[in-house]
Amino acid sequence: MTHAKVQVVDEAIERADQPFISARHVTAGYENRRDHTRLIALRDVSLDVARGEFLAIVGPSGCGKTTFINMIAGFVQPLEGEITVDGEPVTGPGMDRAMVFQDYALLPWRTVQRNIRFAMENRRTKPSKAEQDERIRKAIELVGLTGFEKAYPHELSGGMRQRVGIARALVTEPSVLLMDEPFGAVDAMTREAMQAELEKIIAQTGQTVVFITHSIDEAVTLGDRVVVVSSRPGRIKEIVPVDLPRPRMDSDIRGSQRFAEIREHIWSLLQSEALGAKREHS
Repeated sequence: MTHAKVQVVDEAIERADQPFISARHVTAGYENRRDHTRLIALRDVSLDVARGEFLAIVGPSGCGKTTFINMIAGFVQPLEGEITVDGEPVTGPGMDRAMVFQDYALLPWRTVQRNIRFAMENRRTKPSKAEQDERIRKAIELVGLTGFEKAYPHELSGGMRQRVGIARALVTEPSVLLMDEPFGAVDAMTREAMQAELEKIIAQTGQTVVFITHSIDEAVTLGDRVVVVSSRPGRIKEIVPVDLPRPRMDSDIRGSQRFAEIREHIWSLLQSEALGAKREHS
């Protein structure tokens, strides 16, 4: 009996030491059937994400950032290599992962409450109606939309619509939150407010986040680490740790010397990549 307990503890320790999300020598691309060619978006990417980590990814347009999180989500399969979540190979979408898109992707004929419920309606195994109602209530409260349950998308501001998108992702209680430029379509003031909200939400939920952004400031403000990706075919150029205390949005972190140093370093890595991507598309 004692030996069995020791073995269980040892397995738990070993599991805790393993990366939660792992990409091993991943190459991804798309077939152009008309020209019989293959476009490589990412090449030979290896990356580990710890449980509960907030990983930000920056890079020039077309470098494969979205392709990478689509592979974690299970929407896209790699041409080479493998992605695992909690030790299991990703072969398709799963309840343990949820995506927040840039364009809200709300159903205009549904209220806030029913848009959020939609995330649970299409599950093979779904909670009872009572549990769904409770999850929706908690998610709406978490994103600060209490009182807007019966509102339709056209009655909401851009920031409020994105809150609905985040609530819809949270309501399934996923282990991994995948966010593809979630604040790219809102104004600067709303963007900062949403960053502060997100930091508070993740502090409460403890979820693992993979977050794509074109804003270096946003990446440094939110991320535990920032992955800098080269121009296409995307490769990891450097992974920059962000050694700034939390909470960050409630303090003058952005005015600190360390924030400026990290930001400047990431910009120095991206500058040549951005110019290279611009020449490629000109």
